[in-house]
Amino acid sequence: MTDRIAVIGAGQMGNGIAHVFAQAGFPVTMIDVAEGALGRGRGTIEKNLDRQIEKGTVPASERGAILERVSTHTSLHAVTGAALVVEAASENRDLKFKIFAEVDRLADQSAVLATNTSSISITEIAARTSRPQAVIGMHFMNPVPVMKLVEIIRGLATSDETTRRVMEWSKAVGKTPVEVNDFPGFVANRILMPMINEAVYCLMEGVGSAEAIDTVMRLGMNHPLGPLALADLIGLDTCLAILEVMHEGLGDPKYRPAPLLRKYVAAGWLGRKSGRGFHAY
Repeated sequence: MTDRIAVIGAGQMGNGIAHVFAQAGFPVTMIDVAEGALGRGRGTIEKNLDRQIEKGTVPASERGAILERVSTHTSLHAVTGAALVVEAASENRDLKFKIFAEVDRLADQSAVLATNTSSISITEIAARTSRPQAVIGMHFMNPVPVMKLVEIIRGLATSDETTRRVMEWSKAVGKTPVEVNDFPGFVANRILMPMINEAVYCLMEGVGSAEAIDTVMRLGMNHPLGPLALADLIGLDTCLAILEVMHEGLGDPKYRPAPLLRKYVAAGWLGRKSGRGFHAY
């Protein structure tokens, strides 16, 4: 019998994770407290699937079966019976602590509890449960159906068996898992966020326009997307939250978020999802 997967959160990361598991043949339950978010998440899966079919990476004949494998639910009780639970809620420490305490109570004793956090301590999250050995970080990259990497983050108590199982699930969905240790920002954001932050400082100090900064990094450093356009894609509120976790957790002033980033978030200019960030959409 194929393992059932539960994904908590139907936003851009959650629906992407549900998509890749369903595409790989796993039955998936996508859970979100908001019915509307589930509808939008399902719509995104359909749209991304159609894009894959157009490109020829997924046969059109498989579309119906893939979508059929994704069920939706508004209650965390739907984690019961899942072999793997992947939490992909907002990057908010207290929210994640609350979800994990609840999921620990509801999920099967044999279930692995993973978080898609991009910066919050796996050890701290695991401490909210009665099974820290079965808690792990499974940090997918955005957009999930396209990006190959999954950062696998072991907390202080994560067992070898949990790590092995999560490595296998990652490979089963066509990803390349890379094991890293539990430090603020892990590897991906420890390197990426200071670069984005420095680009924001360059903009704030008038070193160049947003277009100029992004073009320099695209054409000069061969990045597929400039740092400010990438921040817009990630969400400026998410970038700010990650930088704050790193600044607090590592205590180094080099991770201090640029004041202009704070200003944009306060204005509601969060990037693509709000229609404008460093660029207009």
